[in-house]
Amino acid sequence: MAELKNHPLLFELLRSFTSLAETLNLSHTVAQLDSTRQTVRRHINILEELKGEQLFVIVDRQYQLTDAGRSCLREAQDIQARGAAWLNNETGHIGGLFHIGKEDPDGWRFYLQQHPISDIWTGQNELLKKAVKCWAEAEGVITHEAFDPIRESLMVFRKSAEDWICTAVGSKSSYATWYGWRWESSSIGRAVPALPGGASHAVQLSQPFEEIRASRGLRYDHVHTLMDRGEEGGPEPISFKRLLLGCRYPDDSFAMGSIVVRSYDLQIEGLSQEIIESMPAEELMEGAPAMREQSKDISA
Repeated sequence: MAELKNHPLLFELLRSFTSLAETLNLSHTVAQLDSTRQTVRRHINILEELKGEQLFVIVDRQYQLTDAGRSCLREAQDIQARGAAWLNNETGHIGGLFHIGKEDPDGWRFYLQQHPISDIWTGQNELLKKAVKCWAEAEGVITHEAFDPIRESLMVFRKSAEDWICTAVGSKSSYATWYGWRWESSSIGRAVPALPGGASHAVQLSQPFEEIRASRGLRYDHVHTLMDRGEEGGPEPISFKRLLLGCRYPDDSFAMGSIVVRSYDLQIEGLSQEIIESMPAEELMEGAPAMREQSKDISA
């Protein structure tokens, strides 16, 4: 087996792999990458040798991904995206905590600042405080009755071999109230890239989700981005606090809990308050009358 460490062609290998996985056509991949058939074939052969498994098979002169190829495709795409973001100075760490500041030429943007969990205790949001307490009381078991006070605000995911899959959407969650009841009802069982927001948001979710899958702990982020709205609405600004909870099902398999609260009370390095407040005020969950009533119910 070939040496696995620090391969100098890593990103070129990944570009060939992800492009061929997308097109399943060698000629199209060569044109997309401005490369040669020999180079793409060589890159795939090197990757297969390094990983010790076949990524593609050819059936009737058509490329098809193997199970191994499908299972590692999402991670390969994530590595490429994170590498490109790092080279463009879009990601980094501030005070040891993760930060993203990304703006595309087409106007789409994504800003994230990770915050210490202790900021939840010094903040004013009762839902987030209650979520941490419920998580601790339930010992992370997502079906435990201790989660019941926040279950309507909770979204739950689990990791399949290829992607993160939505397994539950609370009727009062930010997701349900932002996208509407049809998406709330039809999102169960869908992979994250198939949810509203698509692949662009799936890439940004990868690092936080994988961190929680590894630590089985908690993570607190402030986020501003653009998301499609409702059934046919275009992208609109959204600003929110997000608490991720490392949970587990009764069989001890991993579950990811997510509580999102739309808010103007965000601190994100490099992002002005004016941009944060570009989300319409009627979309606020924190500070809005409905949210205050919900917080009273949770505290009771």
